[in-house]
Amino acid sequence: MAMRAALRRVSVNFFHNPPQIPQVAQIPASRLLWRVDGPRTYRSTASRLSAALKFTDKHEWVRVEGGIGTVGISNFAQEALGDVVYCGLPEVGQQLEQTEEFGALESVKAASELYSPLTGEVTEINTELAENPGLVNKACYEEGWLIKMTIGKPGELDSLMDEAAYEKFVKSLE
Repeated sequence: MAMRAALRRVSVNFFHNPPQIPQVAQIPASRLLWRVDGPRTYRSTASRLSAALKFTDKHEWVRVEGGIGTVGISNFAQEALGDVVYCGLPEVGQQLEQTEEFGALESVKAASELYSPLTGEVTEINTELAENPGLVNKACYEEGWLIKMTIGKPGELDSLMDEAAYEKFVKSLE
């Protein structure tokens, strides 16, 4: 209350009509506390999301659901690139072979080619990246995906790394 009165006295010197300072909302303490109904376990977001991901040695990932593969770059790759400012992606309908270059990402630090993890046809591109390429940095396993494609040769999935193998691969690079 004293602070409010002091602000009104000071503001009279600057304003003909002093601003009204709203009352502070009273929030019950019970609304500010987290509820813990049992022991909590914490897993990284990447671990939860990448349970079904397969990785290439070029740092692309693919998640296959219903015969369609969603493709993006790994967290390691996006951190190495820095702030992505442009995404060059293929046209829908383009046929890709495994390891074929299909686009590029440009950042403030570097440019990097993108390679297809599998053989198939591009069925969708992430149009959000044209307006907001930074999604690759903010959520590379979620909203920052690059393309969706059919899986032409399902056996190629066996040649890709799971999360544990990819983490070991990344550590070998350091």
